[in-house]
Amino acid sequence: MNASRTDLDTVKDKGLTLIQSLRKKDAERPDFPGEHLIVLAVGTLFLLGAQRSRSMLGRSLMAGIGAALVGRAASGRGGIARIGTALRHRSGR
Repeated sequence: MNASRTDLDTVKDKGLTLIQSLRKKDAERPDFPGEHLIVLAVGTLFLLGAQRSRSMLGRSLMAGIGAALVGRAASGRGGIARIGTALRHRSGR
């Protein structure tokens, strides 16, 4: 029984390591202009598509993906929140 716990812990650690390595690679890659606007637009399209979906599963999936993308656009790398902060500092506020 102890061996199975160790196996589950190993799988969990590998999963976290994968997520951490993907986040690190994302943070290291160069940002391209307008990235946050594209992500915002795609997220908005998913949210609008969620309203049109007939199935509850479809609505839930599309709304979840749309919300995640809108959140990424607002707070992710090069996001709207960072641009707003940069503009505020630039204007002297």
